[in-house]
Amino acid sequence: MDLSERIDAYLDTLEEWLRGLYHGMISHPAYEKIEKEAEDLEDAFMLACFPDAFGIPSPVSYYTAEILPYIEDEFKAWERRLWDRNTMIERKGQQYHF
Repeated sequence: MDLSERIDAYLDTLEEWLRGLYHGMISHPAYEKIEKEAEDLEDAFMLACFPDAFGIPSPVSYYTAEILPYIEDEFKAWERRLWDRNTMIERKGQQYHF
């Protein structure tokens, strides 16, 4: 291994290390916040479209039932997540630093 190969290997290692440091310190926390905010917006949308799944009467449930086949997988996961009260309280408490 000559000097130019060693320098290239060192620069590759340094670049990988700096990329990981940047991701861990700056971009990863931002991704987590964006994912949590997107999940909250999805929860609000699903609750507005399907409140009768939780016993809240809705006059538009006939119309929102038409989109159910398109979001069936998301609906099942959302319903499971909302019925698990410990997880929901834990998530919201974490969001507001309780």
